[in-house]
Amino acid sequence: MGWEEKQVRGYSEFVQTAQRYHGRPIFALFCGDKDAEGRSWCPDCVTVVRKELHNMPDESVFIYCLVGDRAYWKDPNNEFRKNLKLTGVPTLLKYGTPQKLVEEECFKADLVRMLFTED
Repeated sequence: MGWEEKQVRGYSEFVQTAQRYHGRPIFALFCGDKDAEGRSWCPDCVTVVRKELHNMPDESVFIYCLVGDRAYWKDPNNEFRKNLKLTGVPTLLKYGTPQKLVEEECFKADLVRMLFTED
């Protein structure tokens, strides 16, 4: 495996992790927090995205980021919306670029593969 995975929760953990791997390709998947039974409040596309991780470039970092509970996410002033311009979850993005997949797009393996493989 030529890439690393990190799991973080919240905006500040995301920023710290992204800074730690500055200079390497960073792909981030933003999803809703999980409840006591381990279910996310947003549709979970992790399965489709995970099946395509092998297509990421060598030296890449995959950050799986939980954005918080539904009430925090719905606040239009939350840090993910303001600073990263996220409009929905799940969102898969290539950090530092405008390339991203939002909501239903994350369920399409061909789109996920394209995000991981195109410059």
